[in-house]
Amino acid sequence: MTDMQLFAPLAGWAVPLAAVPDPVFAEGMMGQGMAIDPTGDTLHAPCDAIVLTVHAAGHAITLAVSEGVSMLMHIGIDTVAMGGAGFTPLVQPGDRVTAGSPLIRFDLDRIVRGAAAAITPVLVLDHDGVTVTERCGEGPVSVGDPLMRVRFDGVGAKVTPSTTDTAAGEIVRQDVVVQLPHGLHARPAARIVATVRGHDVRVDFRRGDAVVSAASAVALLSLGLAHGAKVTIEATGPDAAAAIAAIEPLLISEANTQVPAVAPRAVAAPVELAEGAIGGVTAAPGLAVGTGWWLRPALPDVPAHGEGVAIERTRLATGIDAVARTLAEAAATPGQMGGVLKAHQAILDDPTLIDRAVQAIDAGAAAASAILTAAVEQGAQLRASGNARIAERADDIHDVALRVVHAILGTEAAPLDVPAGAIVLAHDLLPSQLAALAGQKVGGFAVVGGGPTSHVAILAAGMGVPMLVALGEPLDAVADGTMLVIDADGGALHVDPDADRLDRAQATIASRAAAEAAARAAGDRPTVMADGTAVSVYANLGSIADARAAADAGAEGCGLLRTEFLFLDRATAPTEAEQAADYGGVAAALAGKPVVIRLLDVGGDKPAPYLDIAAEENPALGVRGIRVALAQPQILETQLRAILSVADVEHCRIMVPMVASVDEMIAVRTVLDRLRGELGIGPVQLGAMVETPAAAITADLLAAHVDFLSVGSNDLTQYVLAMDRGNPALAAGIDGLHPAVLRLIQSACRGAATRGVPVSVCGGLAADPLAVPILLGLGVRTLSVPPARVPATKALVAALSLAQATAQAEAAVAVDSAGAVRALARRFAEELAR
Repeated sequence: MTDMQLFAPLAGWAVPLAAVPDPVFAEGMMGQGMAIDPTGDTLHAPCDAIVLTVHAAGHAITLAVSEGVSMLMHIGIDTVAMGGAGFTPLVQPGDRVTAGSPLIRFDLDRIVRGAAAAITPVLVLDHDGVTVTERCGEGPVSVGDPLMRVRFDGVGAKVTPSTTDTAAGEIVRQDVVVQLPHGLHARPAARIVATVRGHDVRVDFRRGDAVVSAASAVALLSLGLAHGAKVTIEATGPDAAAAIAAIEPLLISEANTQVPAVAPRAVAAPVELAEGAIGGVTAAPGLAVGTGWWLRPALPDVPAHGEGVAIERTRLATGIDAVARTLAEAAATPGQMGGVLKAHQAILDDPTLIDRAVQAIDAGAAAASAILTAAVEQGAQLRASGNARIAERADDIHDVALRVVHAILGTEAAPLDVPAGAIVLAHDLLPSQLAALAGQKVGGFAVVGGGPTSHVAILAAGMGVPMLVALGEPLDAVADGTMLVIDADGGALHVDPDADRLDRAQATIASRAAAEAAARAAGDRPTVMADGTAVSVYANLGSIADARAAADAGAEGCGLLRTEFLFLDRATAPTEAEQAADYGGVAAALAGKPVVIRLLDVGGDKPAPYLDIAAEENPALGVRGIRVALAQPQILETQLRAILSVADVEHCRIMVPMVASVDEMIAVRTVLDRLRGELGIGPVQLGAMVETPAAAITADLLAAHVDFLSVGSNDLTQYVLAMDRGNPALAAGIDGLHPAVLRLIQSACRGAATRGVPVSVCGGLAADPLAVPILLGLGVRTLSVPPARVPATKALVAALSLAQATAQAEAAVAVDSAGAVRALARRFAEELAR
C-alpha cells in the first residue's frame, strides 16, 4: 500500500467537497477530495505528476500522480462558459511537473464576475483501491500547505462489476456529433460515467485511432471533444442500446447535464458611483459617517479526529442540549431577535443536520468538527437551490453550528468591542454577531456578501442602522480606520471621502437627527406636510413587541401586521385562540389606533408544510396569498374568527394579499359578512393589497368592493418587471422606483380616487427616503414602515409640500429608467437638505 501527501495548489479557504455548489462535485461523482475558495491567482501542482489533459477553456487540468491514479483540478464552477477568458495555461499534456509548479494562471476578479462561483474542487478521481485520508480542516490555506493524503494499492479505473461479463457479444455503435457549446467538459463527463455505471454494459468512445473507456472521466476528457467533434460510442452487453440512448443526449445539450442553479450573491444596482465609492445592495436604509472596523472573529481550535465514537456522540448530544436550553431562553426575547432565535431552534431540531454530524463522528471525526462539516454540507445545498432567501439561511445554519461547537469545547465567542460610531466591515455577518453588536453604538454595516432578505438585514433594519450588502471583493481593500460614508439610501459606500462629501453627509445626518427628534417629541400626533396636507405614518409589524416599539416611535397605527409569522416554522396551524391572543396583543399595544391585519400570506417562498401546498415549477406565480386561503376555507374562517374576536375589533382592518380579481374580494367579503352575522359584530373594514399588475390596473373596479387599498411594492415590482425578487442574479434590475412600477402605483391611486378609496404603501418603497416624495405626489396618503423608520419618515413628510411632491412624481414617471429616477430623487434630497 502506498501513501502520498497532496499539498494545497491554491491560496484560499479550504472547505469539504460537500460545500461545492454543484452536485457533480459535492456528491462525489468525479471522485474524492477537498475544495478551495481561492484568494490567489495561480493553480500549482499538488505533488510530482505528469500532465494528462488541459481543457481547451484553460479552466481545468488532469494529472497522473502515480501509476493508475489521477487527479482533476477544476477552477471555479461553470467557468467553461467563459471560453478561456481569464485563464492562461502554463503547461501542456505530457509535461512533468514537481510539487508547487505553476500550472494555470487566472484572473480571479473576472471569475468572480463571470462564473457561478470561484470555489475550486481538487479531486482524486474515482478509482478502486484509492482512499483520501487526513483532509485538512476548514480554514485558510497557503500554497504548499498539507491538504490531504491518498492511500492506494493495486489501483485501476473503477468499472461496473459486470464489465468482464459483458465484454463479449454484439457491439452496438452510434456516431454522435458533440453539440455541447463548450465541448465535453467535467460535468457531462461525470454524467456519462454515472450513466455507464448504472447499466450492465461496457462502453468505449472512439475518435479516430483513439479509444477510451467511458467508465473514466479522465479518459473521456483526454479525447478533447470540442463543439462539433465527431465521436463513435461503442457499447457491449445486455444494456448496450439503453446505455447509448442515455449517453447520446449528454453530448447534445447542456440542459441534460445541468444541476440546480447556484444562487449567486446579490448584485449591486448599476447606479452612477462617485470616484472611490463601492456599490452595494441596500439591506437597511440610512446614512452614517464613521471609521471602518473589520469584524474578524477568531474561530475556536476544532480538533479533526475524535477520541472514539461513543465519546464524541456524547459530546455532540451534550453540546446540542446546552444550546437548545440557551436558545429556548433567548427565543423568549421580544421582537425580531426572538423570532430569529426561534428559527434557530428549528434548525437545531432538524434531524438531517444531526444525522450528518453523527455520520461524520462514526467515520472518525471529532464532535465539534462533525457538526461544522454537517452545517457546511447543508448550507451548500441551500446555496445551490437558486433561491436567494433559502440560500441566505445557510448563514443561520452555520451560526447554530458554531454555538454547538462552543458548547462542546467549553469556549465562548470573543466579545466584540466596536468603537462608537464605527462602520462594521465583514465578509459575512451572523445573527449572533449582530445580536452581540446590538447594544453598541454601531454607525452602520458593510458586508462583502449577504443578501437584502437575510435575518441580519431584517435585524439591522429593526435597529435603525444603515446596512449595505453584496459589496463584493472591493471591500477587502478597505483598511481598518479608513474614513467612510455609508449611504444605504443611495446604495454606495464612499471610501476616504473628500472634505466636501464628508461635510454634506454630516450636515444631512445632523438635519435628519434634529427632524427625527422633533418627530419623536411630537409623539403620535397626526403627521402633516409643510402645507398642511394630512399624511399618516404607520408601522409594519410582526409581533406584540414590534407594536410596542412602534407606539414608542410615534406610529399612528399599524399598516401591515404580518400574520404568517404565526403560521411558519411549526408542525400545525395556530389555533383560533392563539391567533386571537396575538392580534389582540398588538391592538392593545397600539391603544385604539388602526391595525391592518393581513390575512395569511404563504406559498411561494414562504412554505407551510401542514397546508399541503403542492410543489410548483414557478411558485411565485402559483398558489400563494389569498389563493391558499380560498383553496383551504377552514384556514380562512379560523383566521377571520380570530380577528373578529379581538376586543378592540372596531379598530381592526382586514387586508387580503395577492389579489388579482374582483371575484376574490367578493368571496372573502361573503365569508366575512357571514361570520360577522353569526358573531353579532358590526362593520369591519376590508381592503386589498395591490401586488399584481391586475390589481393596480383595475383599482377602479376593486374600489367598488373594498374600503382601502395598500400597495405591496416588493411583490408589485417583481411582477411588473417579470423579475423574481428571490433571484439575486436579477437584483440589479429589481427596483421599485422603475417608472413602470411608479406608473402602476399612479394608476392605482387614480382608480381608487374615483370612489374615494384611500391608498397606502406598506412595501419597502415606503421606507425609502428617495421614494417618499414621489409616492406622496402620486396620491399615496399613508406610509407604513418598520418601527425604527417611523420618526425619520414623519420628519421627511413634514419637510415636504404637496406641490414639491407632485412635481417630483410627474418628473419621475416621465424618465426612462430606475437609475434616472434615483438620480432625480437624490438631487431633490440634496436640495431639500440645503
